[in-house]
Amino acid sequence: MTTILDKICDNKRNELATLKRQLTLTEIRDRELFSRPCFSLTQSLLDSATGIIAEFKRRSPSKGDIHPGAQPEEVVSGYEKSGASGVSCLADKDFFGGSPDDVIKARKALTHTPLLYKEFVVDEYQLSLAKSCGADVVLLIAACLGRQQLAEYAHCARELGLQTLLEVHSEDELVYADSHTDIIGVNNRNLKVFKTDVQTSFDLANSIPEGYVKISESGISQPSTVTALRKAGYRGFLMGENFMKAPDPAAALRQFIQELT
Repeated sequence: MTTILDKICDNKRNELATLKRQLTLTEIRDRELFSRPCFSLTQSLLDSATGIIAEFKRRSPSKGDIHPGAQPEEVVSGYEKSGASGVSCLADKDFFGGSPDDVIKARKALTHTPLLYKEFVVDEYQLSLAKSCGADVVLLIAACLGRQQLAEYAHCARELGLQTLLEVHSEDELVYADSHTDIIGVNNRNLKVFKTDVQTSFDLANSIPEGYVKISESGISQPSTVTALRKAGYRGFLMGENFMKAPDPAAALRQFIQELT
C-alpha cells in the first residue's frame, strides 16, 4: 500500500530532478549564506530552560491550511523575541506550503537562533541546498532513507558544518544513529498514516542511546506535556501547529513559555 510518506518522497525526487537542472551545486555553494558559520542547536537546547523549537508552517497533509499567507520573516522574528530555543522552517511546497526561499527569509530575520531546515531529504544535493539557505541543522528521517544512505548524509552534513537531527518513529530506527548524529527526535506523528500520539516519545525515552540530545516532535499542545517529557529526558520540543493556528504565533509561544515557567 502506498503511504502518504511514499507519495511525499516520490514527489520530492521528481521535484529535485527539475531543480537540479535549474540550480547547480556550484551555484548553490556560491551563495552568500553557504559560507556563514552555523549556530549550535544542541548547545541552545542544553542551555535552555524550556527547549521550545517553534516551527513555521502554513499547512500540512493531515490538517490542510493552518495559517495561509503567513510570512516567515514576521513569524520567526517574533518567535526569537518570544524566547524560542530554536526555529524550524518548512521547505516543502506541495504538501506543507513552504519553500527553500522561506528558509532564507527566516535566516535573515533571525539574529542568533539556530534554524532547522525541515524537509524530506532524499538526495545529498539537499544538504548543500540547506546550507545555502542559512540552515544550521538538517532533518534526516529514518523512514525516508536506508541506514547506509542516512549515515552517508549525516557525514556529509557534518562536513558542511551542519548539525543533524535524526528523526525516528520506532525503537527499530534507533540503530540509524551514529557518530555524526547530533540530535535524535522522536516524531509522535506516524508519517505513514499521520496519526499522532505523544505516548510514542515516552515509550522510546529510555531506549535512546546516551550522548544524544533528545527532542520530542509533533502533537504537543500543553505545558504539562513538556514538563513531563523533560522529566523523561527530553531537552527539545518541536511545536508548529499549536502556535501557527493562532492569529499571532509569537504571542501564542510567549504565553506557552509563561505557563511553562
